Amino acid sequence: MSDAQIIDLGRQTLMVTLKVAMPVLIVALVVGILVSILQAVTQIQEMTLTFIPKIIAIVIVLAVAGAWMLGQLRSFAVDIITDIPETTRQVVGRSR
Repeated sequence: MSDAQIIDLGRQTLMVTLKVAMPVLIVALVVGILVSILQAVTQIQEMTLTFIPKIIAIVIVLAVAGAWMLGQLRSFAVDIITDIPETTRQVVGRSR
């Protein structure tokens, strides 16, 4: 495997990770900010108030976008596994 292929694989891995994690992270961020604003306005400083809405929102996002996330991960895994024979041939060809 050449350096360019390794870098490209790393780039693809990071992009898939970002695509899959982004919906959950954005929803958690937005809910956290909204709860913080609500706490600041009402001066309620209950610690559990920040976690429960985030957990509920994340579960909803996973229920709605879970199939898409799984599809993205499956597609990436299939691409990686499909490339194994070609990569093996390249490595074995170089060692001879």
